[in-house]
Amino acid sequence: MKKSFFPLLSVVVLLLLLTHPALSFQGASRGLLLWYQTVLPTLLPFMICSNMIVAVNGIPLLTAPVRPLLKGLLRLSDHGCYVLMSGLLCGYPMGAKTCSEFTWQGRISQREGAYLLSISNHPSPMFLLGYVSAVLDSSIPMSLVLTAIYLPVLPLAFLARSVYGIHGPCVSSLPQDRQHISFDQSMMNSFEVMIKIGGYIMLFTILAEFIGQIPFLSSSLQAVLLGLIEITTGIQAVSHVFTETAQGMILCFVTAFGGFCGFFQTRSVIKSPCLSASHYLLWKLLHASASAGTFILLASLLVPGH
Repeated sequence: MKKSFFPLLSVVVLLLLLTHPALSFQGASRGLLLWYQTVLPTLLPFMICSNMIVAVNGIPLLTAPVRPLLKGLLRLSDHGCYVLMSGLLCGYPMGAKTCSEFTWQGRISQREGAYLLSISNHPSPMFLLGYVSAVLDSSIPMSLVLTAIYLPVLPLAFLARSVYGIHGPCVSSLPQDRQHISFDQSMMNSFEVMIKIGGYIMLFTILAEFIGQIPFLSSSLQAVLLGLIEITTGIQAVSHVFTETAQGMILCFVTAFGGFCGFFQTRSVIKSPCLSASHYLLWKLLHASASAGTFILLASLLVPGH
């Protein structure tokens, strides 16, 4: 995918930069502002703190309240519980980043790493409650959206466990060559990841800017494409074009999927060779479809007139 997609994306973006410099500047500015004002302040502190928690071996203390549930229900190891928690609470791409690092370091097995990659990378509750709820149709309860996005994690976990051969409880291990990580090293590692994320957000926001200017696309198709490219721009477009059940369904799909911008952000933090970005993409599409279907089902049962 890297060999085929990146040259094509580079050529397309270069042509757009050369032929439409003003529009390119506008898209790049929007992308960098989004990164600086929203992504950087919400994600960077979590990354730094996560690295330090791992360095001082604070995982058992942090996961203690939920460890019995996650180990019993999902068969996760102690470190696997932390991977899932970081993905659920911190948002893209923290779950995949932690999963990759723990697999690469030998803290979790390769099978558990593949299993966790399929279920541990999600939009954070802060993003949903702060950004999505602000544009959501007033007839749709926010609790319905939250349920539709997070509830499918359970059946997907059972399916992924079967696919990757997790038949019993997973067991954590500690890498034999553990090295002390200083606070400065933790910050530099986090800054490097944030710069990668910022670059992807800028490129895909430029692409989204041009998609928004294509004259022959209907407004509904344009909104869906924007959601598939980059979720923040897409969420705004979907909220302006669709209402009620259609809006909630599409918002659940694009938010659970994370957009192709989110996919390439995730792919950039996967450094363990035993983890597959293409498998991750398939799981996210499955999760997005399950979230949209769950929303339709719950809306028909719980929301009058839907």
